[in-house]
Amino acid sequence: MDKNEIIKKVKESKHSKVKVAIVDIDGVLRGKFMHRDKLLSALENGFGFCSVVFGWDMGDVSYTNDVKVTGWHTGYDDFEARIDINTFRTVPWEDDVPFFLVDFEKDNAEDLAVCPRSLLKKVIAEAEEMGFAPMFSQEFEWFNYRETSDSLKEKNYQDPQPLTPGMFGYSILRMSENSEYFNDLFSLLEAFDVPLEGLHTETGPGVTEAAIQYSDILEAADRAVLFKTAVKEIAYRHGIIASFMAKQTSALPGCGGHIHQSLWDPKKKDNLFYDEKSEDRMSGTMKHFLAGQLKCLPEILPMFAPTVNSFKRLVVGAWAPINQTWGHDNRTCSLRVLASGKKSTRIEHRVVGSDVNPYLAMAACLASGLYGIKNKLKLDIAETKANGYEVKKGILPSNLWEASQKMKNSKNAKQLFGDEFVDHFTKTREWEWKQFSTEVTDWETKRYFEII
Repeated sequence: MDKNEIIKKVKESKHSKVKVAIVDIDGVLRGKFMHRDKLLSALENGFGFCSVVFGWDMGDVSYTNDVKVTGWHTGYDDFEARIDINTFRTVPWEDDVPFFLVDFEKDNAEDLAVCPRSLLKKVIAEAEEMGFAPMFSQEFEWFNYRETSDSLKEKNYQDPQPLTPGMFGYSILRMSENSEYFNDLFSLLEAFDVPLEGLHTETGPGVTEAAIQYSDILEAADRAVLFKTAVKEIAYRHGIIASFMAKQTSALPGCGGHIHQSLWDPKKKDNLFYDEKSEDRMSGTMKHFLAGQLKCLPEILPMFAPTVNSFKRLVVGAWAPINQTWGHDNRTCSLRVLASGKKSTRIEHRVVGSDVNPYLAMAACLASGLYGIKNKLKLDIAETKANGYEVKKGILPSNLWEASQKMKNSKNAKQLFGDEFVDHFTKTREWEWKQFSTEVTDWETKRYFEII
């Protein structure tokens, strides 16, 4: 639909209200209802949105560690918000109320450097200037529990009841057992313009995996962000809590948020990663892109693993990578190359967890790949043909603090994303680590309470 068609749809809606939302630095969707008349005015003139959404953490606690972009020192003024009319859709489980996503800009109409969606758009523009059309998609694993927000709080988030028992991946029986929920996920997400390619149970009690259909990268990121919130909202209606925490328990594998990626020509007719004349079917462009991602990976890791919990997933033998490795159809590697045909040749980034901010993760994938192309980097890391966990070189940072310091001091990261973004983002990750470091965990209590 063009702009006029969308405006007509909004005017003809039976609702006098519209839902608008932004994505904060943690990937959390934050928004509000807006009167339809205000929305129509804001389409032309923009509107103010409180800057606190970039000045606090996911628990709504204000940063006090010298975050510059906003804070008590700025008075938490409004940022100029800009509605992206192309994100229009309706929310089918809320009686088709209209919905839009929002970006931020500075007073001089430049994109706000710390806005995740704006950062991705900046990297996309670089790709387009180089003659590339990035095509991406994301897949998610998550746990489902027969709980409510209140019951979880009453239990202090301990021992939630899984939706189904046992280890039963790809189970037709478990999906049939909860058919109303799974059918709603598939059909309502499609009606919400977040179409799925596949949906199935995964290994672990109550674990599900979904792959979102391939699209251009901005749409792919929008879909990924909306997918996580939509799944949670649909789950609520079935008495279910959906959790995208990267590592639920040390006894089970973590939850991946793998990103599939390829570069196409501007008309999206030719997959520029595929070369039928090459023995391995990989084009030179693909190899440069892959080399760039491998080189930059340790220096931008917090964009793929943004929480303390993220790193509990990146351990040996847990279906998540731990080092700078790549391989053809090798699920023990960080970067899994799938070079089987003109349409399907792509790179799967397996470091990414389900707890990421999709805009930042996709921006990191694309920017690091373009870095390899710009600098014509050679793919000098040998292919891993066996168990990637046995590769002892290129081990990734092992926790959020270490990874944040590496990114904070990385010239490459600042070159890819700009000083202002790197400064803000790494300070928010340092904050997250320090909040964790002051807490006494159950593990510590069990280990030290009586014995020490």
